[in-house]
Amino acid sequence: MRILSVFGTRPEALKMASIIKGLSLERGVESLVCVSAQHRYMLDQVIHLFGIRVDYDLNIMKPGQSLTEVTTSILENLKGVLQEVQPDLLLVQGDTTTAFAAALAAFYEKIPVGHVEAGLRTQDRMTPYPEEMNRRLISSLAKYHFAPTPRSKNNLLQEGVCQERIFVTGNTGIDALLFTMEQLKKKPELAPKPFPFLDPGKKLILVTVHRRESFGKGFFSICKALQRLAQRKDVHILFPVHLNPNVRKPVYELLGEEKNIHLIEPLDYFSFVHLMSQSTIVLTDSGGIQEEAPSLGKPVLVLRELTERPEALEAGTAILVGTNETKILSETEKLLEDPLHYQTMAQTHNPYGDGRAAERILEQLLRSCKDA
Repeated sequence: MRILSVFGTRPEALKMASIIKGLSLERGVESLVCVSAQHRYMLDQVIHLFGIRVDYDLNIMKPGQSLTEVTTSILENLKGVLQEVQPDLLLVQGDTTTAFAAALAAFYEKIPVGHVEAGLRTQDRMTPYPEEMNRRLISSLAKYHFAPTPRSKNNLLQEGVCQERIFVTGNTGIDALLFTMEQLKKKPELAPKPFPFLDPGKKLILVTVHRRESFGKGFFSICKALQRLAQRKDVHILFPVHLNPNVRKPVYELLGEEKNIHLIEPLDYFSFVHLMSQSTIVLTDSGGIQEEAPSLGKPVLVLRELTERPEALEAGTAILVGTNETKILSETEKLLEDPLHYQTMAQTHNPYGDGRAAERILEQLLRSCKDA
């Protein structure tokens, strides 16, 4: 059985790493990897860290290309790979343009598609953009749906997906996180050197922002809230700034001179996980961090108006604050000043899994393919 895994961004690589490792150990399975390099630099970090062997590299990344250009480039370049490899199954993960284009390319070649992290929904087709529509379209194309939670499974059932094709597995992002924490414990030298500008006597607020729907007014409001938080003497703010120019320009213009806000380049995954474990609060619009931070006992304030991960809100590990300056400030200060509120969020059970998602996916994948 020949399985081709296709991905192009750092989050996809992180969440596919444990599956690819498992496939490589299965007798009777030929596991191949194709990357689009939708995000070249950040993708390569994870490929190196997790020792992923890449068999095909489409290398599509170009400055300033549109979603249409990304999609068509993947379709055109992946066609030849699929015709050469002729896989029995193509695996994609999540909701990126790479995942959607790869699933569509496989459909055109009549190759079955397995979708890892299937069934996430905000129920607003434009939020987040284009991810919400990407994942809905992948669900229409996929044969096998590996849903991380019962809620994700229910979303798929409501859309008419056959129950026998849906498997609840947990989220492979937790697999990657727990593996990383284990490696950091075994090999402390993998952790980054301490930043000399960070005062260990202060509480660390870790920030990441990159969503398209926040470009413009949303980014301005987030930055204004961070400016006000930075006036506190008991905190410092660390902000790894995404490489997208639509993020970097406003962030450096608004926060570049703030003495208590430290803007740094994007971190490799091991370094980021280590810093997340050292933080007090995480402010983010990232989907993956909404899943990861609760496993480390870190409260998450979600800088988005809607989230496709409502399980964290219901469990109490995250609070949706959007890009509202006042709400960001008030919810952060409540966590800083109310120890009981903080402990309640920090000690809540993570709803996204136990680190065995890849194991469950492999079991169901192999069983389904043999029965096909």
